[in-house]
Amino acid sequence: MKRKKVIVAMSGGVDSSVSAWILKKKYNVEGLFMKNWEENDTKNFCASKKDLEDVKKVCNLIKIPFHKINFSIEYWEKVFSKFLLELKNGKTPNPDILCNKEIKFKIFLNFAIKHLKADFIATGHYARLHCIHKKFFLKKGLDKKKDQSYFLYTLKKNQLKKILFPIGNMQKKKVRLIANKLKMSVANKKDSMGICFIGPKNLQNFLKKYISEKIGNIFTISGNCVGKHYGLHNCTLGQRRKIGYIKKKNIINKFSPIYVVGKNIKKNIILVCKGYNNPHLMSIGMFIKKINILVKVDIRKTLFCSIKIRHQKKVFKCFVKFKYKNIVKVIFENPISSITPGQSAVFYISNICLGGGIIFKKIPLIKNIKI
Repeated sequence: MKRKKVIVAMSGGVDSSVSAWILKKKYNVEGLFMKNWEENDTKNFCASKKDLEDVKKVCNLIKIPFHKINFSIEYWEKVFSKFLLELKNGKTPNPDILCNKEIKFKIFLNFAIKHLKADFIATGHYARLHCIHKKFFLKKGLDKKKDQSYFLYTLKKNQLKKILFPIGNMQKKKVRLIANKLKMSVANKKDSMGICFIGPKNLQNFLKKYISEKIGNIFTISGNCVGKHYGLHNCTLGQRRKIGYIKKKNIINKFSPIYVVGKNIKKNIILVCKGYNNPHLMSIGMFIKKINILVKVDIRKTLFCSIKIRHQKKVFKCFVKFKYKNIVKVIFENPISSITPGQSAVFYISNICLGGGIIFKKIPLIKNIKI
């Protein structure tokens, strides 16, 4: 019987490398390296080149064919330009989620099936797929610390049947152990950090190339001007560090750090408060738009489930009510700090991902102070 063909998205990291090796036991496997960012920074220009060489070494070691493709134009148009636009509008978008939606599981998936005649694609994500009666469910990865289901909630039901997550049932330690036993050059390579495909950079310095800094004032909730910020796009709600320049005489002691609690785009003002659990930072709920549902639910009824508002944040209990025009109202079981418009909120029941959407408005615990 002819083996089905799998194209593995290989980044040059240990996770995708071990994924390719695992799949080779059962499938006809080929590796593909995507270059999605054109680097002009001389200090970091060799980052993608080094990743490409690592992919070639692994493919040669485990004896699978290798492909490379450049989706830089698509990445700029579908991901990065939208990321910049949201920042300019005062939101805090998640480019990794948008990259998964537009590049990895749309453009790459279609390319692999149409041009490389793949039956499936695979990635090194820590997530699991479960099939019951021909229906696919997205589940959290077995390794709770590495679970990446949060980044995958935008997947469509028809895409799930074409995707494989080979290491979703494994712990990260086991993945590295396998890589070391196989003497992969990437066995102890550090996990990638920073924006998807752009890599680790000082984000504020990096964004200077694309968004002009506009200096503005920083006020406390009591109305005192305590410093200057260097652009609203550099700050997000709940942020504690690198807010801007705070006058020394106004610095609140280290045991009571300040946090961003609000932004005014028109006035170019940032509002700060003292303490992470300050009532002005707390929300009793929020509204979510651009909903993607992976599991059939009765939208006429209120749903009790768990919600994650950021990657690596713990899940919170909540009540979900489906409203009009693909909008969801969420009420938390207990108030939550630092709800951030632009970020994604993802719903779960146990380990099953129900779907999610984009936060666009919080329901504050107390009435917001006008700035």
